[in-house]
Amino acid sequence: MVEVPDSLEQAVTQAKEAAKLALEAGVERICLEIVIPEIALQAQPLALEFTTLFEGQESGLKVIFPDTGAAALARRDWGETPFQVTDLGSRATSIEKKISEADEAFLLVSPSSVEVEIVEKLCNLAGHRSVILLIPQLEDVSIVGIGYAARQLRERFISTLESVYYFRPLDGVVVLRSYPSPWLVYLEKEEGYELIAEQGQKPMGEALDTLVNNALKGEEDNSDQPQAKKSGIFASVQSFLKALSQ
Repeated sequence: MVEVPDSLEQAVTQAKEAAKLALEAGVERICLEIVIPEIALQAQPLALEFTTLFEGQESGLKVIFPDTGAAALARRDWGETPFQVTDLGSRATSIEKKISEADEAFLLVSPSSVEVEIVEKLCNLAGHRSVILLIPQLEDVSIVGIGYAARQLRERFISTLESVYYFRPLDGVVVLRSYPSPWLVYLEKEEGYELIAEQGQKPMGEALDTLVNNALKGEEDNSDQPQAKKSGIFASVQSFLKALSQ
């Protein structure tokens, strides 16, 4: 059973291990999601950490940032690297020109819903080559929108992405998935976390509420339920990201 990480460092370690297993199993479109406040602001140091997944194979890796500014900043801060660093392109330079036959794998850093169409095109261009979406900000795309275009996007693209690692601490609840395990829902107790559900698909919205409410039934005094352990997770965020940046 996957343990609830008590620090960002442990979450990153779990995510790297899950990604490694997924790559070995041939999973091609990988999402690594650590859903905590301000994580996207630290995308660059995290991206450098995850390039170690391709140790010994860096020459075939292409790290892609959403825009030219972020890519240029990474190149400046990282200096010479064994892998290539680029961006998703622009009106002047399409994504097709960013991909070459020599590329073997792609690490796409923190794409948002604004870039979803280009990300879809990148995945199509990649074919059977590995694409890792690191801390993507695509959740609103997958859950918001009831129109025909939104449904098409979910069926055509979002559904092809594998959430290889997902960690989201909520108020008294943690949703966790680490490949190849199922989706796990933990309820916080005074003595730690209690596993209340294992799901084949991602629990969210009303489905998640139902799982939690069912788990709380029979409690003598729900008002005494402790709040989420935000201190353990969030207190470590800044120190760990600072260490990554050094």
